[in-house]
Amino acid sequence: MKRSKFLCLVLAALMLAAVLTACGGGAKENVLTVATNAEFPPFEYFEGEKIVGADIDMMEAIAEKMGVTLEITHIDFDAALTGAATGKYDIALSGITANDERRKNMAFTDDYYVASQAVIVMADGEYKTVESLAGKTISCQEGTTGEQYLLDNEYTVQSFKTGAEAISALTAGKVDAVVIDDAVAKALSAKQEGKTVVLDEPMTKENYAIATKLGNDELIAKINAALAEIKADGTLASIFTKYDLAFDAE
Repeated sequence: MKRSKFLCLVLAALMLAAVLTACGGGAKENVLTVATNAEFPPFEYFEGEKIVGADIDMMEAIAEKMGVTLEITHIDFDAALTGAATGKYDIALSGITANDERRKNMAFTDDYYVASQAVIVMADGEYKTVESLAGKTISCQEGTTGEQYLLDNEYTVQSFKTGAEAISALTAGKVDAVVIDDAVAKALSAKQEGKTVVLDEPMTKENYAIATKLGNDELIAKINAALAEIKADGTLASIFTKYDLAFDAE
């Protein structure tokens, strides 16, 4: 009798576990896991404990069109790229430039924003043009296209985990300039109370897209369809206007 009870309990536990597993799998199908680096205003940043920004608003609009919910994780920028490339996360979203080098290791959606690498210098300093910074020491964020451009063009580079650390190096006199995406450069410089300025001349121009694992064609198609919808109905333009970002409907 005890043996029968024990077997019944075991069977019941196994059945419950199977049900819970099935429920978990079903729920997960409607969740899109997102890796981001929330140190990149106005695209993604913390407001209290909440991650907000233009990228986040855009992705929430896309998720609504797709009928999924977002599970957003804040990690280092390099780790976000690696996480998407390996499939640890469904996508990476963090002002990511879709260039040829990155396309070797990950896939991208359609572009959603045209950016440039801008230069921040001290307002009272001697550097007024990109050309005047040739061979100088410049800070940037690790793993970015700005960092790669500086390395490729023989600048002396100091790389940091965040843009905030990069501009702190400038104001502390440890570097001659900062190179970072234009909208982020403006946001970071605005916090320096007039000590820094963003040069009018950009270093480079590039396009942002959402990153995912190579071969993830079905997900890319779904995101692209939703992205096209929010471009067409004015949602994306409204989001970019909210964050004072230029919008190119193309």
